[in-house]
Amino acid sequence: MTIAQRLNQISQQLPSHVRLIAVTKQVSVSQIRAAYESGIRNFAESRLQEAISKQEQLNDLPDICWHFIGHLQANKAQKAILHFDWIHSVDSIKIVQRLNRLAAESSLSPKVCLQVKIVSDPNKYGWTEEELYTYLSELENCKNLRIKGLMTILPLGLSKKEMLATFKKVKSLAEKITKQSNLELKQLSMGMSEDYPLAVQAGATMIRLGKIIFRERD
Repeated sequence: MTIAQRLNQISQQLPSHVRLIAVTKQVSVSQIRAAYESGIRNFAESRLQEAISKQEQLNDLPDICWHFIGHLQANKAQKAILHFDWIHSVDSIKIVQRLNRLAAESSLSPKVCLQVKIVSDPNKYGWTEEELYTYLSELENCKNLRIKGLMTILPLGLSKKEMLATFKKVKSLAEKITKQSNLELKQLSMGMSEDYPLAVQAGATMIRLGKIIFRERD
């Protein structure tokens, strides 16, 4: 199957409110163009230098919306703000505060998701539920950021039942925080190639798909 055929097959299964984000880490520019020609406008990268290089080669496609989904180090925050429309992987109060300050200095207002870790996993970054509530007032005061929702990456080894339950907990947490604060966490960035149908079932609004679309990478 071609990239276009795979995308068509996936898109037909998705509700209209779910945004399909094509993850292009180690994917060639020609493959990105093929996805673009198939109607995809949302693309995600997890490495800044790789992303910036591709963006330069694709600057003839001005309507691409770029999403950053990798772990964001503090010294890379400014580049992330300048080169991405969305930052999904905001995983600590330190990064939130730095992004908020840099956004003010650059007169930009990036859309962000707070990366949460519902299930304990030493291999993943993210806020625990307790940490989110601890820093809730500080998050509310980050007026230079548009905090739009929550993002999660599941730990390895969960059963389908556990995956679905975890995704549902993320949605529940977003709803609780929205009710209890002035944040409106309407976006749920969750679901990858292996588990996206369960994420959609649980209420995902953005899914991040790479392998299932592109198969072979550079």
